[in-house]
Amino acid sequence: MKAPPPRREMRLEIRPFTAADTGAVIDVWLRCGLLHPGNDPGKDIQRKLKVRPDLFLVGMIGATIVSTIMIGYEGHRGWINYLGVLPGHRRRGHARRMMEEAERLLRLEGCPKINLQVRNGNEAARLFYEGIGYSDSDTLGLGKRLEHDCWPGPAPSGPPSKRPCPGG
Repeated sequence: MKAPPPRREMRLEIRPFTAADTGAVIDVWLRCGLLHPGNDPGKDIQRKLKVRPDLFLVGMIGATIVSTIMIGYEGHRGWINYLGVLPGHRRRGHARRMMEEAERLLRLEGCPKINLQVRNGNEAARLFYEGIGYSDSDTLGLGKRLEHDCWPGPAPSGPPSKRPCPGG
């Protein structure tokens, strides 16, 4: 009896985010380790939907969201946030495809440069970005919170909890 041919993963299809994607997108971010207690993912999505929602993309394999990217542009610099690929779908070129699409869209806007931030200690992300042509800009990233979010993580049985953060 002849063995079946190896199963090939379907091509990544990239499309704009829709509100129905919210739970799956937050799940991708959670499983990719992109969530931080200082960022409420639901609020981050709602904020993005107010400013250039067309620059918020998901990558699909069949009917499953396997990757995300949130792109920003204010007329001076492009920004990349929330690039994530589910662990079981990594090393197949999906992150590279998401970045290529982000760069394509930003070029159409006339964007001259893209910035992004990688958290200290995230060596895999730094190496990925360097591998596709990004380099240390010899700058120090500074930030100031104007609105204090709190996301203590997922509730034991499902969606993000809305409990207040400790001490806040």
